[in-house]
Amino acid sequence: MALLEALTQQSPPATDTTSITGSDGTTPENKGFMSNFTGNPLFSAGFGLIAVGAALSVFKKGTTVGASVLRRKMLVTLEIPSKDKSYLWFLQWMSHHAPKRQVNHLAVETSFKQHDNGSVSTKFGLVPGPGTHYFKWKNIWMQVERQRDGKMMDLTTGSPWETITITTLSRDRNVFKDLLHEAQEMALKKQEGKTVLYTSYGPEWRPFGMPRKRRMLDSVILDSGITQRIVNDVKAFIGNGKWYNERGIPYRRGYLLYGPPGSGKSSFIQALAGELEYNICILNLSERGLTDDRLNHLLSNVPERSIMLLEDIDAAFTKRSQSDNQGYQSMITFSGLLNSLDGVASAEERIIFLTTNHVEQLDPALIRPGRVDLKEYLGNATDHQIRNMFLRFYDDEKLADEFVKKISGKEISTASLQGHFVYYKDRPNEAIDQAESLWNQL
Repeated sequence: MALLEALTQQSPPATDTTSITGSDGTTPENKGFMSNFTGNPLFSAGFGLIAVGAALSVFKKGTTVGASVLRRKMLVTLEIPSKDKSYLWFLQWMSHHAPKRQVNHLAVETSFKQHDNGSVSTKFGLVPGPGTHYFKWKNIWMQVERQRDGKMMDLTTGSPWETITITTLSRDRNVFKDLLHEAQEMALKKQEGKTVLYTSYGPEWRPFGMPRKRRMLDSVILDSGITQRIVNDVKAFIGNGKWYNERGIPYRRGYLLYGPPGSGKSSFIQALAGELEYNICILNLSERGLTDDRLNHLLSNVPERSIMLLEDIDAAFTKRSQSDNQGYQSMITFSGLLNSLDGVASAEERIIFLTTNHVEQLDPALIRPGRVDLKEYLGNATDHQIRNMFLRFYDDEKLADEFVKKISGKEISTASLQGHFVYYKDRPNEAIDQAESLWNQL
């Protein structure tokens, strides 16, 4: 036993081939292997970048989702397409209400008018142009974005499609109704005491330029009895729809004013519209792209309280022997025009005026009763017109008699007379002395 113990104490300890595992589950060899990576600065930096990238990705996604939720909860958006009537109302409203310093992108709206005496007046209006605008209204901040789509176009007019998008921080949707109502009231207020001229814009009517101050009826001097005859007829027609319906008569009225150029046809219609507090829709039958369907649609959708005016109708159609299917410059057919005037699909409650310089060139079917109910000739200035026009400018009976005597019997248009009086305003004696210039220039 003593020997065994002595041998045991003297013999070297046996080698254990079993790996020793640390408390963290790694062996000494594994610890050395891992330390090679964890101690590597490149590995530490890469792992850090991955962690930061993942965190940023999660944050970005969370921000996007949060912004989307916030947008749905806090923002309200209204879109106004360019075809909607409120489109122009809003542009005019914004150009008036938004501070100029907050609207940096502007677009111009030009109105052009040629007067009877040959003078031309032009007005330029500035409205917010394409782009993004910010302004404050009733303590509410608004973002207005006017976008123009270069790919989508109105095929009838060739103009690009536009939209206005209004975004606010207010959750009250009534703010848009209040805004549009105010824009409408502003547009209507601008029209008070004025006449709006409409022109066709594709399949719809749109205001042309700014509303014009209503012209007084006595500012257009026609020959004796003509003005009162037309006015009485129109007023007898207005408001008598029940009488027409009870007798099965289409409730529409047509008028033809014919005579040489400058005899006051268009001016009288404008003055008549002012007297009736009506607007005027002007349609050029020679307009390129005008078809039978579009013509019928336009005549059937005339704005309320408006006079429909077809000027110089002889320029679009002559006698049917020339061409039964097509006018000289128009795509509409003669039968299409007749059907639009009094066909089955023609509109009710309509007042339509036709003007021409050459009534002899019109087909009798176009101006027969039912299509044209009253015809009036407006010729060159008569003694009655010469005298009253002179008195309107100078208010001198004696000089008026002298002027009438000097030019009586001459073929002079009322437009030429007006231009003559405007040139010699406040100089009646010179107007008389230079009267010969009225017929020498013919």
